[in-house]
Amino acid sequence: MTASGSGPTDGYAAETASAPARPPYVAGFACLVGRPNAGKSTLTNALVGQKVAITSSKPQTTRHTIRGIVTTPTSQLVLVDTPGLHKPRTLLGERLNDVVRETLLEVDVIGFCLPADQRIGPGDGFIARELKEIQQDRRRPVVAIATKIDTVDRERLAEHLIAIDQLGNWDAIVPCSAVDGRQVQDVAQVLSTYLPTSPGPLYPEGQLTDEPDVVMIAELVREAALEGVRDELPHSLAVVVEEMVQRPDRPEHKPLLDIRVNVFVERSSQKAIIIGRGGSRLREVGTNARIGIEKLLGQKVYLDLHVKIAKDWQRDPKQLQRLGF
Repeated sequence: MTASGSGPTDGYAAETASAPARPPYVAGFACLVGRPNAGKSTLTNALVGQKVAITSSKPQTTRHTIRGIVTTPTSQLVLVDTPGLHKPRTLLGERLNDVVRETLLEVDVIGFCLPADQRIGPGDGFIARELKEIQQDRRRPVVAIATKIDTVDRERLAEHLIAIDQLGNWDAIVPCSAVDGRQVQDVAQVLSTYLPTSPGPLYPEGQLTDEPDVVMIAELVREAALEGVRDELPHSLAVVVEEMVQRPDRPEHKPLLDIRVNVFVERSSQKAIIIGRGGSRLREVGTNARIGIEKLLGQKVYLDLHVKIAKDWQRDPKQLQRLGF
């Protein structure tokens, strides 16, 4: 008879007990905030590994909350990109700020982007005060993210990190570069530590965004239209996809999608900028946008662009509603 407490099963039990516990699965939402052109959209794309948010050297380019989804074996981080918080000068500006504030109240963790190539300024202080209120009232963790570290040397980065630390009481500070990929994964890991436990992912594995194709198409056209234009234009540009139809009588192996898009500006001078001499600029916009759209949809498209004037649409509640704001 085997003595009590001995035998081969006890060895198995000991091995099982000493095996490391599997970490619980976590899933939730993170919001990236920052003043205009702080690198939020570029960081979102780097974290996801594919373009899901438009990027531009022009400020205030993000108009929709684009969700990028980062899935690992132990977590799913759903990134919500927002317009830059700023002092509004128009009704559109006020509505964009409202979008940011509403989003901040709904997420599990907030990433505050502060570009290393710019000194901490009044705009950053404005956002820091807003976040302090949310931290106190709603107990939302805030991670400060020093973006664009590829643009500065070590001495400047050290100064920037000290300035960030002095700006507020952050749950963590992470430097990164979305351009060369430095510490992008660290950002994802730190943000994920603040997500709640979940029985599984919130979105199917392999899905990178929950934005409809029509929204992504409009954003790609807008991004192409913003390249190389004067500073006044970004605030005045809106894009609406009017129609998407598969062209009839095409061979099954060569489908063609017809997409009709209206680009709205506020003044005739802005219309001239978008169209260019002899339509050259508009053709360039169409070519660049079409490349991105075909990559997104995985098929050939015919892009039909029209530029229209909607006078002072940023200040007109009816026109804002019609244009999707």
